[in-house]
Amino acid sequence: MAKRATAFALALPQRNEKTLAYRWLYTAMRAEILEGRLRPGTRLPATRDLARQYGLSRGTIIAAFEELKAEGYVEGNIGSGTYVSKVLPEALLQVTLHAGAQPAVRQKPRRSLSDFGKQVRLFESFKMRPTHAFRANTPALDLFPAMLWTQVAARRLRLASTKLLLGCDAMGYRPLQEAIADYLNSSRGVRCVPAQVAIVSGVQEALDLVARLFLNSGDKVCMEDPGYIGAAMVFESMGAKISALPVDDEGMELRESRMRGARLVYITPGHQFPLGITMSLPRRLALLAWAQKAEALIFEDDYDSEYRYAGRPVPALQGLDRNARVLFAGSFSKVLFPSLRLGYLVIPPDLVDRFAATISVTSRHAPLLEQAILCDFIVEGHFGRHLRRMREIYAERLSVLLESARQKLDGLLEISNIEAGLQTMGWLCNGVDGVSAMKAAAARSIDVTPLSSYTRMRSAREGLQLGFAAIDAREIRRGVAELAIALEGLQHS
Repeated sequence: MAKRATAFALALPQRNEKTLAYRWLYTAMRAEILEGRLRPGTRLPATRDLARQYGLSRGTIIAAFEELKAEGYVEGNIGSGTYVSKVLPEALLQVTLHAGAQPAVRQKPRRSLSDFGKQVRLFESFKMRPTHAFRANTPALDLFPAMLWTQVAARRLRLASTKLLLGCDAMGYRPLQEAIADYLNSSRGVRCVPAQVAIVSGVQEALDLVARLFLNSGDKVCMEDPGYIGAAMVFESMGAKISALPVDDEGMELRESRMRGARLVYITPGHQFPLGITMSLPRRLALLAWAQKAEALIFEDDYDSEYRYAGRPVPALQGLDRNARVLFAGSFSKVLFPSLRLGYLVIPPDLVDRFAATISVTSRHAPLLEQAILCDFIVEGHFGRHLRRMREIYAERLSVLLESARQKLDGLLEISNIEAGLQTMGWLCNGVDGVSAMKAAAARSIDVTPLSSYTRMRSAREGLQLGFAAIDAREIRRGVAELAIALEGLQHS
């Protein structure tokens, strides 16, 4: 076991004045070791430091250390470092029960949780596993220019001012707000000024902020079905009721009976998650008109619309809004890398102060150094070049997937010909069940997600979500061939 060097001061229990100093120190440190707070291999503070910390003579500290050493709790020499022993005395780690005695039963403590605490559920993060075909919702991390990012970060850190080390306003680092506003106005058709851009950790934090400010327990929220479960989990943790609206070829269907009384609509119009449909202009205008009449808000999640492979760029729903009804959110997780944990929320002007106040008492502000590094990466043109490069690579990978599927998956899986995004949908043929298909594929090292994972109502068709961005052409072809074998086996079983 490697030794753990530490310079931390020890926080020991208060000494009883009637107890001898060396005996108190010995007993306290022995307890720290036996209860696991000082783990085997941990280096203990120097005797001079302990003497200074507790106002004792160095001789007292040495006496306690020597007794601990004699009993096998510590090892090493005074002056060259003293460590907690790797193997502790066994007799003192075992408790012998008296004849007939029963071990104490530890009862689970009773807790009084808030309504939120009772309803919140774990939203699993990215699992650390090999990237096989067809892992979805993941960019090609092996192609990210890590060395370039390192150079930008190193320069920013070398030039870091005391102001940069101190912090920033709740809404974020002003130069990054300006850079994001410029990007959204020119590339996504968003209408905003820098003051409307809140820098957040990602779409999940944006959802949480909106839910905190606008939803009470029992309020109705409309969502696409199938749709993003991460959004539903946030709303339900606040006690909101989800009203699921089906999706057709034009996007989310606007069914008045299911939308009546809703305070918020969550939607992915640029590239519907998970089906990949782009919401039509008439449907967008109808949704905006409904929101104005119902005095409701729309949360537009623009999670991966930067990657468009066909057709003209589709402006954001927010850019069509003339009544300040749309909150526009996005992140850099899909376009750069997930662990960056930076995103943005474009807020209507009259709500900026409310959001700033909420951020100031929750996350305070997003990590400032990371904001400054990202700002430099954008302003210096690296972000735009990376987007253009990845758009070409992802388009090629999508083409390989579609061509391979035509050759090997005909009659087994119909692949949707999407125009944007990092993944597509494959529709299962001949009544094959999505969950069974997922399990059969997993047995052949194929990673697919059944459509049922994202639905609240029963879907008319069974399907599989297929990611293509994170895997190269060779792995895509292998994946298609193995998936074909798996699906053929299900059809003949």
